[in-house]
Amino acid sequence: MPSIEWMEAEVRKAVPDAIEIKIVDLTGGQDHFHVRVVCATFEGMRPLPRQRILLGHFKPFIPHEVHALDLKCLTPEQALQDDGDVFHPHPNRRSDADFVGISIRPKEEIE
Repeated sequence: MPSIEWMEAEVRKAVPDAIEIKIVDLTGGQDHFHVRVVCATFEGMRPLPRQRILLGHFKPFIPHEVHALDLKCLTPEQALQDDGDVFHPHPNRRSDADFVGISIRPKEEIE
């Protein structure tokens, strides 16, 4: 099972110039993770291409070692304004997530 340390090391491989990496084990089962990455490289990139960097890296581990990833890929400027909410797509009592359910964002944020 992946640990938070393993996840952080793998994220660092995918985004070596990340300024900040924060991993939250959403269920305590070491297979559902919230990943927050802050990187200047994300400047000028839309959210989906940012996430594809990590999804491409983790593809060999999904769905076996890693079942679910919630990705927050931010520029340094966006990180300053980020509320820090952790989203959990599969809520349960063991989750420390501040928000559970479906993540709905304005259309311009997801294009």
